[in-house]
Amino acid sequence: MNTETVRVRGALRPSAGRTFWVNALFAPRTSLGFMRIDFILGEIFAISFTQMLFFAYVAGLAHNPASSVAYVVVGNAVSTITYASVFSVCQTSDREKEQGTIEPLLVTPTNRIALYAGRGVVPVAVSMGTVAMGLVYAIWVFHAPVAPGAFGPVTISVVLTSLAMVGFGLLLGGIALYLRTSIILGNLFLFLGLLLSGANFPLSELPAPLADVGYGLPLTWGIAAVRAAMAGGSWGALAPLWGILVLEGAACYALAFALWGTFERRAYRTGSLARF
Repeated sequence: MNTETVRVRGALRPSAGRTFWVNALFAPRTSLGFMRIDFILGEIFAISFTQMLFFAYVAGLAHNPASSVAYVVVGNAVSTITYASVFSVCQTSDREKEQGTIEPLLVTPTNRIALYAGRGVVPVAVSMGTVAMGLVYAIWVFHAPVAPGAFGPVTISVVLTSLAMVGFGLLLGGIALYLRTSIILGNLFLFLGLLLSGANFPLSELPAPLADVGYGLPLTWGIAAVRAAMAGGSWGALAPLWGILVLEGAACYALAFALWGTFERRAYRTGSLARF
């Protein structure tokens, strides 16, 4: 028997590894078809800069010592990760519904985890590129300070944040499977991230219940890790932030795969699977 397949209940099922990489390679042409090259380049080079420029001017007018221009531009450079990792990933279920491929996809005997995780490969890469370009703008255009030797810790922080945020996007995508469209859900968390993640002001300035919500977002810890790395934080000081990022990212992936199954069954019962 072909080593790329395993026999399950009398049927041939592609291996998890093959399912993962096939989805990673073909997602840009199917469920992520809206992420064209012009879309990706605009996201990396234009959207990050315009968002940072807007909030930099707001910070300059506010004259809040806790929210300096350098503080705000770094936070927004990292928060632009949301466009690819949350908003785009969340829309994959919409794309499948629009193309009429969601029903055949769900009845195939493929590994669900590999199927959905493979779709996160391109968003992870785009997310890292977006944040990297945003940090270049923060340092060279807005003169955000960066400590010598911060490249390695900043890179680790960006990679972990990208992986965790794509897990958060998959989590929202599982819920969106049950909804008519994911656009409202994606927009909701896109702007909640700007308010509750500490991108533009410290969470200590928020009411305690809202601050608690902010601490539950992977983006909050990603921004904190990047800021600490740029400030020259030691590996020991950064390790707890990275650990929280890993734990929250793992929790998002676990909940995402559990919710995909739950809302898949609910969508079958209510007929929302075919609604777009």
